[in-house]
Amino acid sequence: MIRGQRSRIRGVTMIEVLITIVILTIGLLGVAGLQARMQLAEVESYHRSHAIVLLQDIVARVAANRRNAMNYVTATPLGTGNALQNCIGLTGSVLDLCQWNNALLGAAATSSGGQQVGAMIGARGCISNVSATMPREFTIAVAWQGVTPTVASTAIPTGCRPRLTHSPSATIEATIFGIGKARSL
Repeated sequence: MIRGQRSRIRGVTMIEVLITIVILTIGLLGVAGLQARMQLAEVESYHRSHAIVLLQDIVARVAANRRNAMNYVTATPLGTGNALQNCIGLTGSVLDLCQWNNALLGAAATSSGGQQVGAMIGARGCISNVSATMPREFTIAVAWQGVTPTVASTAIPTGCRPRLTHSPSATIEATIFGIGKARSL
């Protein structure tokens, strides 16, 4: 009788071990899924911070050149869809827009093969004049193919919104108020 009880106990112990392995496997799969989501969130965070840096850069350039603020308005989006430009010899707003276009394309970082790798996927930038009367208002937008979908403002020109309909897009915008003639104090 003792032998029968021992083999029954061993069988129960084996079932307990198998159940523990199944529970542990489910838990580890959950941790792996969480890790994958954290990696996507990290990429999205990097893209958003890069877009903010690019946005602040052009806002500072427009604010520094207030008298010629209308020269910064873009008829077509800069960045994706345009070629890398040579900015040597350019000045003023033309230089600023050329350098911003190259930054949107990721010219600051290149791979060993010479390809630009320092930008968001599908980065596009637009500057539009919202108010034609003084003081003028400008909306500056940076849009890219994101991981998490966002809702773009209606103030952003449709040409600047990402053309990537098969995946989510992200947009960051800023409005500059009161750009007009510089006042002397």
